[in-house]
Amino acid sequence: MIPNEKLDIILRRHEEIGAKLSEGADGATYVALSRELSALDDVAAAIRNFRAIEKEVADLDAMLADSGLDREMRDMAEAERTEAGARLEAAEKALQIALLPKDANDEKSAILEIRAGTGGDEAALFAGDLFRMYAHYADAHGWKTELISASEGTAGGYKEIVAEVSGRGVFAKLKFESGVHRVQRVPATEAQGRIHTSAATVAVLPEVEEVDVDINESDLKIETMKSGGAGGQHVNKTESAIRMTHVPTGIVVMMQEERSQHRNRAKAMSLMRARLYDMQQAAADKERSADRKAMVGSGDRSERIRTYNFPQGRVTDHRINLTLYKLDKVMEGDLDEIIDALITDHQARLMADEGA
Repeated sequence: MIPNEKLDIILRRHEEIGAKLSEGADGATYVALSRELSALDDVAAAIRNFRAIEKEVADLDAMLADSGLDREMRDMAEAERTEAGARLEAAEKALQIALLPKDANDEKSAILEIRAGTGGDEAALFAGDLFRMYAHYADAHGWKTELISASEGTAGGYKEIVAEVSGRGVFAKLKFESGVHRVQRVPATEAQGRIHTSAATVAVLPEVEEVDVDINESDLKIETMKSGGAGGQHVNKTESAIRMTHVPTGIVVMMQEERSQHRNRAKAMSLMRARLYDMQQAAADKERSADRKAMVGSGDRSERIRTYNFPQGRVTDHRINLTLYKLDKVMEGDLDEIIDALITDHQARLMADEGA
């Protein structure tokens, strides 16, 4: 049973923030309070729902305790009590999930990086397939996908592609996609019909703001150059491409998608912040390795997390031993069943840790 005192404190704080916002607040305070209110909205709603059903159950118990209740009313009350009891159990579980520690990055947009791994041209084609899969998934959720940079494969697909996926709660849904994705299929160029195994690496980074990562300008080495690839005369005349190096860590970001040097620099800085933040988080996670093992996978880029088997129409997520025989739908962006199962498993592990 969740302590009532804890629930009372949360509700009081939720009401206090709402009152302060209605009274008016300056810019920075308003933003901070709005974020806190947003974080508490779901919890407060879960508490109120739980308590309403709890009262309903208590009223029915009091009615059933009345020895003078006639048979017809008792039968109706018992049926209602059974149904309300089931709803109370579900509401308590929902409340427990709402009270779990939140990842501060869950509500943020994300930067999606996909790189072809082992498998040559086939790996690049698979990287392209994965990008399209995530783009379809983003569209289905009303998110916006914007290309940041791309390096095309010689036979199609991508050696590397980086995109920003914008929307509320993007990182919460996509964060478990980080890792090695393996594909098993017969390449179009395979005359003998043999199945080849290739791989691509996916990295999902939360999009971070300047306040989240402090980058000293003196630590950056910024070079400009002419853009490569398609572009006609523009490519030859304008030094709009940016190569940004963070000297202390050696992280390098290359950006040439935009014609404007200013926009390329802004995109490069955004990606640099995300990669530095990811490096800092990885270092912190290493220190908390025991906690990290309790998560759904480690998010480690070297960890094989999923296999896409085309001959069998099968996709298997190895972290939760989930196998689905609807590969065609998954490749079209139907990822909800997999991602929801990963989130549910993660929440179950967190609840087990909370109870330990």
